[in-house]
Amino acid sequence: MNSQRITAIVLLVIGVILFVVGMNASHSVADSVSNTFTGRFTRDTMWYLIGGGAAALIGVLMLATAGRGRNA
Repeated sequence: MNSQRITAIVLLVIGVILFVVGMNASHSVADSVSNTFTGRFTRDTMWYLIGGGAAALIGVLMLATAGRGRNA
């Protein structure tokens, strides 16, 4: 297993974990109050959701391209 594939798997796992933490945080009392009055989640929750989604997406894209180019 090459280093790019390992990095992609690590990014995917970290991204999923961050996204789940963000989803759990979005159901907290502070986020519910913030969402009620401002229509948005707190900054921390948004960073968890955006960062987790981005890391997971990058991990998936790296996994999809990790094997290409070697046998071409």
